[in-house]
Amino acid sequence: MYFPSVSGPSVVGEDLGVWAPADHQRIIAKLTVGLGVLYYREKTVRLEPLPETMLDDAKASLVPDLSLVDNSADETPIIIEVCKTKGQKDDVQKVIQLVDNNLYGIREGFVYNYKTQQWLRYRFGDGGLTTESSFSELLNLDLNDFL
Repeated sequence: MYFPSVSGPSVVGEDLGVWAPADHQRIIAKLTVGLGVLYYREKTVRLEPLPETMLDDAKASLVPDLSLVDNSADETPIIIEVCKTKGQKDDVQKVIQLVDNNLYGIREGFVYNYKTQQWLRYRFGDGGLTTESSFSELLNLDLNDFL
C-alpha cells in the first residue's frame, strides 16, 4: 500500500515515525495491540491493524500512523493519525485528503490528540467536516476503549 503525497509538514517533525515521542508511540501500540487481539486471536474484526510502515519508498509523514487493512480486498478502510496539539491541524488535513482522494478504499479516518484526549472522525463523503467521535462505524467499535 502506498499513500499519495499530501501537502503538509516535512519529514522531520514531532509526529513522524521514529522521531515521535514515547507518548505518541504508546498510543499507536495500545491501538495496535487491542485491535490485533480482535483480529488475530478472537477473529471478531476483519481488518488487520498495521502500524506505520515504509512501503514503496513513501516518506513516513505520508503514511498513516495506523492502517486497518482488508487483505482480501487489498484496501485500507480505516486510517488513524496520532498527534499532539501542535500537529493536529496538519494531521486533520492529511486524513481528509487521503479519505477524499478515494484511493485504497479509505472510508473512515481518525485523528487522536493525546494531549487533549480528543478524537476526530472523518468519513468519505463528509465534505471536509470532522466530527468529535472515536466510534468506528465500520468496526462497530469505540477506538477510545483501547486506550
